[in-house]
Amino acid sequence: MQIQLLVTKNDFSLPNLKKEMADLGLSYEILYIEEHPELVRAHKVRHSPNVLVDGKLAFRRQPSEGELRHYLQGLER
Repeated sequence: MQIQLLVTKNDFSLPNLKKEMADLGLSYEILYIEEHPELVRAHKVRHSPNVLVDGKLAFRRQPSEGELRHYLQGLER
């Protein structure tokens, strides 16, 4: 499973989102909106943060740990 955090370089929620990922034991990649206009267009991104899972937009905001866990468990079924 590939998790990507599509964020702006000054996104104040990034440290908290990184902590949530670490708490759940998830590996992820950080992609900056400023450097990936193709992803902004493809997913119609208008703000930050965004969470992509296997190339699909999963969240257009910062999810809670519980929301992340629930979403990812649903993919495993």
